[in-house]
Amino acid sequence: MTTQETIELFDKYVIANYGRLPRVIVKGEGCYLYDADGNKILDMFPGWAVSALGHCHPKVVESLRTQSGELLHIDNTFYSEPQGVLAKLLSERAFGGKCFFCNSGAEANEGALKLARLHTSQEKYKFITAEGSFHGRTFATVTATAQPKYHEGFLPLLPGFIYVPFNDVAALESAFSDEVAAVMIEPIQGEGGINVASAEYLQTIRRLCDENGAVMILDEVQTGIGRTGKWFGYQNFDVEPDIITMAKALGGGVAIGAMMAKEEIAASLVPGKHASTFGGNCLACAAGIAVIEAIEEDKLLENAVELGQYTKDRLEQLRGKHSMIDSVRGIGLMIGIQLTGSGKTIVDQCLKKGLRINCTNDTVLRFMPPMIATKSHIDNAISILDSVLSEGD
Repeated sequence: MTTQETIELFDKYVIANYGRLPRVIVKGEGCYLYDADGNKILDMFPGWAVSALGHCHPKVVESLRTQSGELLHIDNTFYSEPQGVLAKLLSERAFGGKCFFCNSGAEANEGALKLARLHTSQEKYKFITAEGSFHGRTFATVTATAQPKYHEGFLPLLPGFIYVPFNDVAALESAFSDEVAAVMIEPIQGEGGINVASAEYLQTIRRLCDENGAVMILDEVQTGIGRTGKWFGYQNFDVEPDIITMAKALGGGVAIGAMMAKEEIAASLVPGKHASTFGGNCLACAAGIAVIEAIEEDKLLENAVELGQYTKDRLEQLRGKHSMIDSVRGIGLMIGIQLTGSGKTIVDQCLKKGLRINCTNDTVLRFMPPMIATKSHIDNAISILDSVLSEGD
């Protein structure tokens, strides 16, 4: 089919709830995408941070081939080896917790909120989240998302959610009460603009949760599975949460989400309280195992640290050249470029030149390269961005 024929197919049969780019992607390989018109695109925002190992990583592909010939799915009234193995691998790389598997970050966050309510006393029904956060699209997680633009059309939202400014310790302390069941925070806000939590802020959450019998939940949907150069974002700070959620990079391109909770908290999630039909299916868990193995075998955590610093250094050089760049921030390969104006046109022009990046919060360009990327990929990306910014100067 031609590009136009595919677009017409979507126009007729697919609900138009996404603002789609006029490209039909037919192949992904490593750091590159290929469209139906033969264009090659350097992808520095792969699959909304899903394809952290690049597109179609050979180890992930092979795991899917093998597993699909043995067992695609078995319901959770049985045991399956891939789910148990993946849970063990994740637990050993975090704080020794137990896992619940689902299919997305929103589902993982939904499960975390429910578990926090189950584990705490009945009078605790309130949740504290931060302004600028993004936690998902279900009713509970969109309510947890403290950005009014995501609430439009869905009011009234669920009761019990309290919003505080991100990184504001005083506001956090003022918001606490005996009715708070949990605090849910991203170590680095993704959709909010790559805003990095301070160590003091996260440590204050830990202290307040301990003092008030509340649960500390860290939304690691974007920061988890190596993006920051650690297995989980919280490991960059001197703090340990009660629950973490993850998704995106965990399946290497296959849909999977997970919630991990400390053992004493996980015990509150008993049969009948929460479930997911496809959660922990053999195919997704096999992919997750392959992702973890590939990250360790190829030393991709180390690469995320080294390449992340290299990328920030190159972007700082670019900031000295272009006044439209106000600042550069982030950890590892989760990098935001704060602009003095809107970034939408810049993203569009970069794509025309063969580079995919993203703009969030209107004025923040997101660089989230695959963990397999090299300095050469970064140099090419920054060269394209430089040329686009030069045209706008």
